[in-house]
Amino acid sequence: MAVIHHTTVVPSKDELLTAWLPTRPWYRPAVGAPKLERAGGFRLDDPAGEVGIEFMAVTDTAGAGPVTYLVPVTYRGAPLKGAEDALVGTMEHGVLGTRWAYDGCHDPVLVDGLLALIEGRAQAQDQNTSDAPDPGITRSFTGNGPVPADLSTVTDDRESTTLTGTSQDVTLRLNRVLRPGTLPQGATGQVTGWWRQPDGTRAQGPFAVLHCR
Repeated sequence: MAVIHHTTVVPSKDELLTAWLPTRPWYRPAVGAPKLERAGGFRLDDPAGEVGIEFMAVTDTAGAGPVTYLVPVTYRGAPLKGAEDALVGTMEHGVLGTRWAYDGCHDPVLVDGLLALIEGRAQAQDQNTSDAPDPGITRSFTGNGPVPADLSTVTDDRESTTLTGTSQDVTLRLNRVLRPGTLPQGATGQVTGWWRQPDGTRAQGPFAVLHCR
């Protein structure tokens, strides 16, 4: 079970994302720096209890219209070997000390956890409360698990991040630009979540979609 520590984090997560988001190919250019608002998200537990796993939905209001992004992040107590290009930044945690924050799509612990969630072997946890499942995050799976977790090829485009393996029989797509909608046809599995819109209403749509051939 992941324990949520209510303590200081320097720099803050929002400060790290403000600097990092404009470097992503799926970021929509805005006027000046991003103006971020937390809009939702959830956590997953690392079975080994070593890595923090968080899926954040953040809304940028600096552009012509608000855009909500899905940002999966892992927090580690030491650098992740071979993931230098996926580093979001480092922070000083009031309880845990120095933490390395990574784009979770490049972290095998997050990928394994997301596949476990899709298959029903794991449960989404509340973003801010320890040991509290998040009933607002739903999932489905119609395949025969477990899905091979060697999804080490990570490709970004204007809308999403796609993970594939050596056989390319499995594709896991994370929607980086969140929009209300329904599950695409032909999907083997999915995770659907919600986020707050600037007017206070909730939107819901697919966060991650799995296709298996």
